[in-house]
Amino acid sequence: MTDMQPIKPKNFWERPEGVTGGIFMAAILLGGGFLLYKALPTLITLASNTLYLAGILAALAAVIYMVLDPKMRNLVWYVYKSIMRWITGIFVQIDPIGILKSYIEDLKDNLGKMNGQISNLKGQMYKLAEMIKQNQRNIQNNLSLAGKAKETGKEAMMVLQARKAGRLQDSNMKLEDLYKRMEVLYRVLTKMYENSEIMLEDLSDQVVVKEQEYKAIKASHSAMRSAMNILSGNSDKKYMYDMALEAMAEDVGQKVGEMERFMDMSKNFMDGIDLQNGVFEEEGMAMLEKWEKEGVSFLLGGDKNKIVSKASSPAETLDLNAPVKVPSKQERGGNQYDSFFEQ
Repeated sequence: MTDMQPIKPKNFWERPEGVTGGIFMAAILLGGGFLLYKALPTLITLASNTLYLAGILAALAAVIYMVLDPKMRNLVWYVYKSIMRWITGIFVQIDPIGILKSYIEDLKDNLGKMNGQISNLKGQMYKLAEMIKQNQRNIQNNLSLAGKAKETGKEAMMVLQARKAGRLQDSNMKLEDLYKRMEVLYRVLTKMYENSEIMLEDLSDQVVVKEQEYKAIKASHSAMRSAMNILSGNSDKKYMYDMALEAMAEDVGQKVGEMERFMDMSKNFMDGIDLQNGVFEEEGMAMLEKWEKEGVSFLLGGDKNKIVSKASSPAETLDLNAPVKVPSKQERGGNQYDSFFEQ
């Protein structure tokens, strides 16, 4: 199981409704400023009347109270965020359960594609390994012929066979380096496949459970109860549940995104290889090497460095026939998303 990456919850302005909120906030400030400018002569006239002046001062005092009182300020901010979320939800999918369900479909689709990539890569690695072995046999044969030519005084034949062996040796060095890169790719893809299978199982289980819990919370939720909770300094249960679901969706989104980017990179890498003609793109090799040196993987966690090290270690032999083993829930210690809802 991968190490869980810490997810920093997005604040209001970083979420889709934050864009809507920013637009409305700007409109309110500009509109309010314009109306105040237009109404200023009238306000000055009204302020000359003691009764009207008292009303204006009372209204100003109420505004100052809302600004200075933390509980009232939180209540107004909560109401504003709720309205912006409702407006955004009309145009954009922001329901975390709906988003998680779409990720489940993406994962199923990606796992099918990844399985095909693994099978294709395995076939190419078998061919490459056989080419390397054949080259080694030819090198030994050419060196043997060069030795015999030297013994019989055939200098030209000796040079010809020795040069053939040298060219094959240079070719094998490149092919062996390519095989190492393909081994890294294979190990990463199989580990991503394993972790994605686990994530799909955990995510599917959580969505079934959390959808029922979420419906129950929304059924018992009311704006009045939320307001009372905020005024009394307590956390609103629905809001906290929304935040947990959004953090979970953010975690899944990062991992699905990384999975898709790596699949695209591995496809480009494989598309640039032509074993029949001994051609492979240097750009694909450079992309893979760059990925190896990048930071921690969301999907692989601390396993990334171990995988790269294994591919570079002569002591670690890759068994292409070994099945991808997905550990049971008991072996991996339960559902990886339970911690998001611990309060």
